[in-house]
Amino acid sequence: MNLINALNNGYYILKSKKIHSYKIDTELLLSNSLNISKEDLILNLDRNINLYDYKKFIYKLERRKAREPIAYILNKKEFWKNDFYVNDSVLIPRHETEHLIEETLKIIPENKSSSLLEIGIGSGCLILSILKDRKKCFGIGIDCCEKAVKVANINANLHQLKNRIKILKSDVDNFNSGKYDLIISNPPYIDKHQLKYLGVSEYEPTKALDGGINGIEILMKVILKASHLLKINGKLVIEIGENQKYKMIQFLKKNNFFVNRIVKDLSNLERCIVSTKLK
Repeated sequence: MNLINALNNGYYILKSKKIHSYKIDTELLLSNSLNISKEDLILNLDRNINLYDYKKFIYKLERRKAREPIAYILNKKEFWKNDFYVNDSVLIPRHETEHLIEETLKIIPENKSSSLLEIGIGSGCLILSILKDRKKCFGIGIDCCEKAVKVANINANLHQLKNRIKILKSDVDNFNSGKYDLIISNPPYIDKHQLKYLGVSEYEPTKALDGGINGIEILMKVILKASHLLKINGKLVIEIGENQKYKMIQFLKKNNFFVNRIVKDLSNLERCIVSTKLK
């Protein structure tokens, strides 16, 4: 069997399951099974595929057919300027979350040495992307999930940043170490009663999405913790959910923060709050 026949088989299998991205998904899965780039695949469609590689391809197709996210099948997701290792212990990085990086890079001058903390590090894509762009900064990342800490450490090694970040297993309530110039967080902010209605993949970790009643329980914990761990005039950059802006502004002001700006995402939803600790 040659590669064009393998591709056509994959197209048919995924299209029959009404997977709209069937074409690109099939090409990614086949190139991954062969350990070649998608460009090399397209340029060598007459090449034959051996039985071992074809079985790998079919196995991955079956996973995708069951609607497992392709990022988990490939163990890879592009975010900001780099690829990150992911598995089902962490959320798949979303491009709308790149606004947090954009806002952070506006705050930190290129040659400044700043101390950063990420609360809920997950895959590490946020703080590691910042550290790659701001080479004089150092960071700490915490997460309550041990498996997520392992994934973040894999990515720190992958991007050669282990000497500039420490990744620890800790929940937000119990972490009390250090003072920071900037804290960044994309915490769970979905109302626990709404999770099942939002079309979130059953493969992604619920704990990383569940923000408790009204979706603001973890957000408030992050703000309270930031009020203790930030230096005076330190910045908090945090992602929020739809319709949470006013409650979060009120809570930030109550805890001695000045709200600098609110940033909309690619869908024109208010998604990121940048604030400053006043005292």
